[in-house]
Amino acid sequence: MDLSISGSQIWALVAVIGIDIALAGDNAVVVGMAAAGLPPEQRRRAIILGIGAAALLRILFALMTTQLLEITELVFVGGLLLVWVCWKMYQELRGAREAESKHAAEGFNAQPKTFAQAMYQIVIADVSMSLDNVLAVAAASKEHPYIMAFGLLLSVVLMGVAASYIARMLDRHRWIGWLGLALIVYVSLKMLWEGWPGVARHVGLSPDPTVMISVAGAAILLYVLADLLILRRRTLP
Repeated sequence: MDLSISGSQIWALVAVIGIDIALAGDNAVVVGMAAAGLPPEQRRRAIILGIGAAALLRILFALMTTQLLEITELVFVGGLLLVWVCWKMYQELRGAREAESKHAAEGFNAQPKTFAQAMYQIVIADVSMSLDNVLAVAAASKEHPYIMAFGLLLSVVLMGVAASYIARMLDRHRWIGWLGLALIVYVSLKMLWEGWPGVARHVGLSPDPTVMISVAGAAILLYVLADLLILRRRTLP
């Protein structure tokens, strides 16, 4: 049995590990933020179920890699799904801040997130980010299916370890949630950027995503700043 390792295999392995480290962190932030705010027991269960869903989705997408790599529009759709997740997380962070600012003196607490709400966000994010992870790993490993399988397994392990830590940190320091949200917005815009050329071919628009993504990013930033300014004025004594 020939156990020698070729240069292309080594390069594919290095590339896959690098991709996993980068993307697993993003996925962990989403899962950790969605699970934060739940009671400890529910939080652990949400993270475990979220990781399990991510693993199943990665296996499913991996079985269809040849077809998926030919549909560049899927990355754009994944970006749109992640934008929706960002919107829901922004509403939660904003609601928590409003409750703390306006009702702290009255002993009022914001309505806690339910387990079902957390799982819904996690599954939607898992669909988007599992697709992104599988496409990236498959493109890097190509003719090395064992390396691809290792990469997908590694991504799930990294995500599980990081998500638990991130959820605990968010419970102690809520401001970290805003940093996490900024990271997820960046990832979603990046996916829209990469998937736009495929969409543009079908709708007859320019394949250059610069204008579209720049306008979308600026609109999101202006909306958030204006919304937070209104919230600040509303909660001032």
